[in-house]
Amino acid sequence: MNAFVFLRLIFIVLAVVGFSLSLPIGVALYSGEDSVVSAFLCPMLASIVIGIVFLLLGRKSSVRFSIRSVFLFVASAWISISLFGAVPLFLSGAIPSFLDAFFESCSGFTTTGATILGEIEGLPRSVNVWRCEMHWLGGMGIIALTVALLPLLGVGGFNLIKAESTGPEKGKITPKMANTAEMLWALYGGLTLLHAVALRICGLDWIDSFSYAFSTLGTGGFATMNSSVGSYGSVAIEMVCFVFMFLAGINFSLYYYLLTGKFSEIRKNTELKAYILVFFGSILLSALFLLPHYSNFFTALRYSSFQVASIMTSTGYMTADYLQWPSAAQFLIFMLFFIGGCAGSTAGGVKVIRICVLFRHAKNEMMRMLHPHGVYSVRLNGSSGKNDLVFNVGSFVFVYACLVFLTTFVGTVGGLDLFTAFTASLSMVGNVGPAFGELGPTANYGFLPSALKFWYCFVMIAGRLELYNLLIFFLPDYWKK
Repeated sequence: MNAFVFLRLIFIVLAVVGFSLSLPIGVALYSGEDSVVSAFLCPMLASIVIGIVFLLLGRKSSVRFSIRSVFLFVASAWISISLFGAVPLFLSGAIPSFLDAFFESCSGFTTTGATILGEIEGLPRSVNVWRCEMHWLGGMGIIALTVALLPLLGVGGFNLIKAESTGPEKGKITPKMANTAEMLWALYGGLTLLHAVALRICGLDWIDSFSYAFSTLGTGGFATMNSSVGSYGSVAIEMVCFVFMFLAGINFSLYYYLLTGKFSEIRKNTELKAYILVFFGSILLSALFLLPHYSNFFTALRYSSFQVASIMTSTGYMTADYLQWPSAAQFLIFMLFFIGGCAGSTAGGVKVIRICVLFRHAKNEMMRMLHPHGVYSVRLNGSSGKNDLVFNVGSFVFVYACLVFLTTFVGTVGGLDLFTAFTASLSMVGNVGPAFGELGPTANYGFLPSALKFWYCFVMIAGRLELYNLLIFFLPDYWKK
């Protein structure tokens, strides 16, 4: 792929993101925030004009992606998007440092939700809308959106979306990848609209309703209030967010099967069963551990259910400071940092399906010790023959652990204590947001040294792209012809 074609595709992706700035511009005009309109309008117009020029200039050129160019394009696109998203935050004056704005933008698009801001309520509403909208755009995938909107680009959409999506197995739910992207984004948009309407019924205005809907369905966690969802003190708002966090942590392909009547695909889905078991089992256990901390079981259940949903789906909302909870309850939260949601969802973490594969493989190994001549295979979704996945998953978890430990080391060099550095690394690689210690749910990342923020930006993007798609550039073989 030549340089012109590469730049053409990058600028088209940026134009798609730039067009989304029309929403915060509308909010700024509606809210009387005239001083920040230009901060959104200038990058929007620049990206759209440049994108259209490149689109027209290269309309007759064919696009052929090699394996190397797929990785390079997806990584470059996500870095470019994060840099672009930082421009309005910087130009508006909301974040005076461009590095901090870049951190906030990386955290937004990767749906991590870690913020450098200590004061959120004082920001222009349009800026908060943009922060939350970045979650929504990054949750389902910017490249998937571009492929859905512009299938005539002539790009091999499957390889691009496969490089951007999550999980050990990636396929199509419709024959054409562009149609698959369209369907997933339609489902995603429909759930977002339902969530916004439900929040409006609960008493939020439309701007906040859509802001939280963007954050929730993108499992990001940016909020419009300093104390997140807990600022409202509303059980109804918490329960609505709880339901949609749970839904956002499920593989979106299953919603397509639900709408098309393929209920057998849902019933036999191994990952969904495990997700439900871990999700609600953790809620019940943490509620029991919280009984001495709260006045009654229902109060404990209220806070445990919300925080379990928030951490397992990597959303990162807060209604309670879990650092004040009993150690057993904190341990459950800590474990959920690692597990995450389902593959094909907007949630982060290792993903439930990988935990299932490793668990079943470990069981098979013990069965072989008992019955050396037995034949065992990993069964998923009612079928066997998934042993090849074990190598894929084992390698991924190893690389995941290595990056966590390396990031922990970098955090300690940056001045964090060991436990804070370790949980922050789990949070950054898993795109969760809050951590423990100095970076707990009531803290922010603003005090960190610049070098550590920059490293966390790299790690957040690596985590969103499932590690290999960014780390592969460090292999000498990648650069050999």
